[in-house]
Amino acid sequence: MVAAVGLGLLTACTATESPVPPPATARPTSPSDPPATSSTSVATTTTSALATSTTTRGPTPSDGRPVPARLSVPALKLSGLLVQPYEGWTDDGPGTAIQDRGVAASPYGPRGGTGPGGIGNYQVTAHRTSSTAAFGHLPDLAEGDVAHVDAEGVRYTYALTETRTTSFRLAASLAEQRAAVPGRPGVPPTSAMITLSTCLTPEDHAAGNFWSDRYKKPEHRVDKIGVLVETARAPA
Repeated sequence: MVAAVGLGLLTACTATESPVPPPATARPTSPSDPPATSSTSVATTTTSALATSTTTRGPTPSDGRPVPARLSVPALKLSGLLVQPYEGWTDDGPGTAIQDRGVAASPYGPRGGTGPGGIGNYQVTAHRTSSTAAFGHLPDLAEGDVAHVDAEGVRYTYALTETRTTSFRLAASLAEQRAAVPGRPGVPPTSAMITLSTCLTPEDHAAGNFWSDRYKKPEHRVDKIGVLVETARAPA
């Protein structure tokens, strides 16, 4: 299901399809403008989320540390995409620079999310229409599709449950995307969730919306939300 302009998480793209005229009305909001929103804090422990080599009976969340990971989405035929953590928030300058290298970016810290498998919102963003277009087909994902995140020898499997749209011109929409519980700013998280996010550049341009922020990203993002359903040893 697709929610109205609201929450979500994971990435954006550089809008390269057509020239970007300046907005005609109020000063646009950019990823650096909104105030910090609540998020799961970064843990400082180094314990492994999984001590055995077999699949657990239920999903075992990690301690939420921000560590490099590999993302695989079978429905997109996406395998082993590097997810690079950085301190910041979705689609800011450092995050955009990471995406420009053809990999995915995952913010952590006061305005970011949790790490792979952590309780809260694991936020992953990547380009759709530029660089390697790693998330080129992200909008095609449906409820029930899975995303595997491999980190430090553990595979975290998330089942997608919701699709949201985020506007980068609305502070409230950004707060919902970046919340520890996607769509519910201020609510304490109790589950490990994921937000996969990318731009809606073609859709915005088709609708005559050529707004872009300081990083040449369009107004709208599509966010695929998932919940952790399984932990196991990562494949060799």
